[in-house]
Amino acid sequence: MIERFVENIEKAISSSSIVLSSNVQKYFGPALETVYLKGHLLIIDSSVLEIAIFATKSRRTLSIEKYRLHFMNSAGQMLFRYDNAPHHLEIDSYPHHKHTPDKIVPSTVPSIKDILNEISAIIIGR
Repeated sequence: MIERFVENIEKAISSSSIVLSSNVQKYFGPALETVYLKGHLLIIDSSVLEIAIFATKSRRTLSIEKYRLHFMNSAGQMLFRYDNAPHHLEIDSYPHHKHTPDKIVPSTVPSIKDILNEISAIIIGR
């Protein structure tokens, strides 16, 4: 289950037409019960997506315990960040939320494919 989760992320990254290069490290826990993914993706417009995901396997379920998906332009300015840091109690989707340059909004855990589609839409919209 953990291996399939990692394979799906790797496939989404490698099949994306907007990713120039990626450097994602994988740290597997004992008996493949956990995985921590950390790294960055260089996007075709020189923007960067930093990822940090910690997932656990429990019986037949995979759970993303902690995540941070931080997208910034080539100057290092944040364009958006999805995370589940336990702050922003006022958000309906607590602890899940999305930061934009001027506000914080409710969200769910996005997939890497969803994030890459969102980045693609931003690039096309420029």
